[in-house]
Amino acid sequence: MPELILIRHAQASFGAADYDVLSDLGHAQSHALGAALARQGVEPVAVYRGAMRRHRETLEGIAQALDLPEATIHEGLNEFDSKALLSAFGGGVPGDRKAHFRRLREAVIAWQNGEINEPESFKAFTARVMQAQAQMAAHDGPVLVLSSGGAICRMLAAAVRAPALTMIELQLQMKNCAVSRILATGSTTFLTGFNETPHIDAEAAHMLTFS
Repeated sequence: MPELILIRHAQASFGAADYDVLSDLGHAQSHALGAALARQGVEPVAVYRGAMRRHRETLEGIAQALDLPEATIHEGLNEFDSKALLSAFGGGVPGDRKAHFRRLREAVIAWQNGEINEPESFKAFTARVMQAQAQMAAHDGPVLVLSSGGAICRMLAAAVRAPALTMIELQLQMKNCAVSRILATGSTTFLTGFNETPHIDAEAAHMLTFS
């Protein structure tokens, strides 16, 4: 039975010129998650990742503790362009972290309602994400997936037949390097895990980040 093990990338570089680079803490998170997955006995039959640098770097860290098959790169697993979306929504990109995510939530809702269709429509985003899910679910067994919060939460919302708004509500809760799981049986999907951090315990509490 196909099981999609969906992993959000480790901490990137919020506020930097190039967000798409893991921070030092992000690299540590990815290494720790790989070790935790190895302890759990995770043995994927396939690996998929988005085309973004933070997806690749997170997978490289995880792979230090796991013997993984070569990854398939699927652009359907890429995040929506939040910077362009915020720009299209108006008012620029807030520098304050809380203001940024509050504004992002408003922009995503407008995007989902069809008020913004740049740089891609929400319908197009959903189509590419679900196409990636369908390809991954064609495997028989666990599939390790490296992606971003928006793409993952789009799949999770669809798995429980929730309205589109649920995507951003889940995304704003999602931790870096968090693990969520979907079982796929034919045309039916089941959410079996959300936002898990098996690599974080009391001694590693400093690794808990959301952005």
